[in-house]
Parts: sequence; C-alpha cells; structure tokens
Amino acid sequence: MPGLIGKKIGMTSVFGADGKNIPCTVIEAGPCVVTQVRTVEGDGYAAVQLAYDEKKEKHTSAGLQGHFKKAQTTPKRKLVEFGTDYAKELQLGDVVTVSDVFTDAVEWVDVTGISKGKGFQGPVKRHGFSGVGGQTHGQHNRLRAPGSMGASSWPSRVFKGKKLAGRMGGDRVKILNLKVIKVLPENNLLLVKGSIPGANGSYVIIEE
Repeated sequence: MPGLIGKKIGMTSVFGADGKNIPCTVIEAGPCVVTQVRTVEGDGYAAVQLAYDEKKEKHTSAGLQGHFKKAQTTPKRKLVEFGTDYAKELQLGDVVTVSDVFTDAVEWVDVTGISKGKGFQGPVKRHGFSGVGGQTHGQHNRLRAPGSMGASSWPSRVFKGKKLAGRMGGDRVKILNLKVIKVLPENNLLLVKGSIPGANGSYVIIEE
C-alpha cells in the first residue's frame, strides 16, 4: 500500500541517536478497512478505497450503509482512494495497519491535511506585508495597511489576483518529504519530524 488515513494527535519531541532533541508530530495512522477495490478491467484504473474512524450508523446515509455492509465493516467517517498496484492483493474487508505500510525501511513520507482556518485576515498576516512603517509624519493608523495599490487613471481598478486581505487558511496542503522518526505499531502511531497542516484531531493522508 502506498499510504494510510490517519489523525493528527499533537506534537512531542524525542532524542535522536546524536543526543539532539527532535520536534515530532504524532499521527494515529489507521487501522484502515478496504471498502472498495477498483481494477483496470472493471473501472479502467487500479485503486483501493480505505475507510477510517468509527461512525454511528444513524448518522450514515442508506447508500453508504450498504457500501460498508458489502465490506462487512461498520460505518466509517473518512474515505480516501489510493491509486496502487496492490489492488489485486487486497480484498474487501481487509484491515491495513501502520506496520503493513510503514516499516523501518520507509524513511520519508508525504502528509496531506486541511490547514487551520484563520478567517478574514489583513495583508500583513495573510501575505507577510511589512505595513507602512513608523508612526512619524502623521502615520498613526497605517501600520498594518496594504499601502499603495499601484493603479492610477489607468486602469482605474485593482488587478485580479493582487495580494490583499481575504480569507486565510482552510486549504488542502501537502507537505513533502517528512522524515519518519519512529513507528509504534502496537499503538498505531507514527512519529514524523516537523509539523503537518491541520488542527489536533483533524484527518490527514500519509503517503510514501
């Protein structure tokens, strides 16, 4: 399998072999259930759909209830499809754990998540603008303002796509090449070096 669905637990730190303190993100990776297997003959491409995290049946639509019953599993909250060459080796209802995907030989992973939503923010916070500067010459309320827009009588408007204030966060973000520090299969935990997008408790997709 090329990946797993997981949940961001939080941050911690561990000491490496050289004695340095390494900041890590703890991810609960799986266990995931195979709820659909796509083949080249039947669907035109090979892929495996994994499901993760328990969900009450009363909160699941009738269509999805039948979908999960085919795989002989309980309703799940998160469904993700992974394009993989292992489709022929997996069957409906198979359980994939962190030890099946990530071993000591896997050193680097890519993690995808939804970044924290920060609402409507100004250009200083959203794009790193420096503001107007000091409070001299009457500039008492322009410290975090965007400044000049760069348009005069022509074109008499602001060009689309200009870095201005607006909604910030809540985007799908993929962090590449995070180093795997430790795999704890007994607790379905994966420790990766550095930070990953999303709040604690949010779903993430871990790929080799």
